[in-house]
Amino acid sequence: MGVEFKKNDQLQMNKWIDGNKKYTLLYKATRDGCTATAFHNKCNNRGPTVTILYNINNSVFGGYTSISWRSAGAYHTDGNAFLFRLYQNRKLTPVKLPFSGINNNTIYDNAIYGPTFGPDLQTFTGNVSSSGTYFHLNGTTNFGNSYTMNGETYNSIANGHLQIKDMEVYLVEDLPTRLVLEEPWRKTPTWDEKLFNDLKEKIEQYKPLQELNVPQARILLVGQVGAGKSSFFNTINSIFKGYITSQACSGNAEHSVTTVYRMYQTRNWTSGKPLNFRLHDTRGMEADQGIDEQEMCFILDGHIPDRQQLNPSAPLSPDIPGFVTSPLLSDKIHCVVFVIDGSTVFLMPEKVIKRMKTLQSRMNQRGVPQVVLLTKIDKMCEITTEDLSEVFYSTVIQETVDRVSQIIGLPSSHILPFKNYEAEMELSNNVNILTLLTLHKMLRFCDDCLDNYLDQIEEGKLQKLSIRE
Repeated sequence: MGVEFKKNDQLQMNKWIDGNKKYTLLYKATRDGCTATAFHNKCNNRGPTVTILYNINNSVFGGYTSISWRSAGAYHTDGNAFLFRLYQNRKLTPVKLPFSGINNNTIYDNAIYGPTFGPDLQTFTGNVSSSGTYFHLNGTTNFGNSYTMNGETYNSIANGHLQIKDMEVYLVEDLPTRLVLEEPWRKTPTWDEKLFNDLKEKIEQYKPLQELNVPQARILLVGQVGAGKSSFFNTINSIFKGYITSQACSGNAEHSVTTVYRMYQTRNWTSGKPLNFRLHDTRGMEADQGIDEQEMCFILDGHIPDRQQLNPSAPLSPDIPGFVTSPLLSDKIHCVVFVIDGSTVFLMPEKVIKRMKTLQSRMNQRGVPQVVLLTKIDKMCEITTEDLSEVFYSTVIQETVDRVSQIIGLPSSHILPFKNYEAEMELSNNVNILTLLTLHKMLRFCDDCLDNYLDQIEEGKLQKLSIRE
C-alpha cells in the first residue's frame, strides 16, 4: 500500500468530520524532517488539521483536531477531536475513536512535541532521525485516556509500536456544498415536457438494425450489491407504465437481492406490446462473490436461459437445464452496464474493481460496449438533491464522473450519472427525463455493437446462420 492520503480515504474522513472538506498537505516527515520545529513551523495557526501516520505494517492511523496548533505549551479541550484508524495491516478497516469527555486533555500543544492528542498519542519529541526506511518515533501512548476506544487497542490501531514510514499533517478546509457551473459540462436539450415526450416516442419506436433481424437489443446489468441494478429496470418500467412499479425485487441487503437471472421486458402501457429492448439482471457483485469469468462468457454469448437460478455455490455451466447450446445473435448481449453507487464509489473495495476489470476483458474480446450507470447522484451533492435537472451543472458530479472514468478505464462519455425511483410515490418529470436520456444512450451503444456484427457479415467473417431469420 502506498503512503498517500487517497481520495476514498478523504471521503471517509469527511464522514467522520461531517462535511465536504478540502485537504492540503502542510507537513510531511520524509520531506520536511521529523522534527518538532518543522512540524510547528508548517502547521501553527493554520486551523483544523488531520495527522496521519503510516506504519511499517501498512496500518494507517492518526488524529483530527478542529483547533490550531500554536506551540502554547498547554493542554487544550477540543470536543470535535478524535483518533482514527483507516487501515489495519493494509486492509481497509476504518474506525473512529471520539473524545470521551472524561477529561479535557484532548490536545497537548508544545513547541518541543510533534502532534500530540492528549496522553493517548504523543507522536514524538524533538528530532527523530530516519533509519533509511522508517522513523522509530520516540513518543508515548496511553490509548483509552481521553478518547473512547470502542473495543480497539494499541495493537489493533498501531500494531503496538510507533515505527512509521511517514507522517503527514493536512489542513482541513470547508468546501462549498453547492458548486455550480455557468455552462453544463455535458450538453442536453432543455428539460421540459416536449423533451420527455420526444425521448419517450423515440424509445417506443426504437428498433435494432433491421438488416440483422434482431427483434430486441439486449442490455446486461452488472454491479455492486445495493447499487440499484434491479431498481433501474423498475424506474424504466414505471415511466412506460405511467406509475411507480416494483416488478423487479430490489432493496438494501448485505448480499444480493437478485437470485435469478432475469430478462425483463418493458411494455407500452397503452398497447401492452413489449418494446424492442430487454434488460438482463444478474446477481450483485461482491468482493468474494458474483459472476465469474466463465459465467460472464456464458451470459454474453446468450447461453443462459431466462429465470435461471443463481447460486454462488453452484456456478453456471452447460449442465444447467435449458442451457442454450447454439445461441443466435438475438440471444447475445449487445451492451453491458456496470451499475455503481455514486455516493460510495470511492469506498468501493479493490477486489470489486479488480473483478470488474477481469470481466471487462471478456467483454472487450467480444466487442461488447460498456457503460457505467452512476446511481444515487441525489446523495452526492446539494445541487442534485434540490434539482435533478441541474445534474450537468454540478462540479461534484463532473469530478466523480471523471474519476470513475479513470478507475473503470472507460471514456467519461460512457459514465452516465443517474437517479432511480426509490422513496417517491409519484412519477417525477426530472427523473423521467434523465432516465430516458440514459436509456437512449445505451440503445445507441447496442446499435454500435450490432453495426460491428453487420460489418463482419459483409466482410464474410461471420456466417449469416448466426442471425435469426
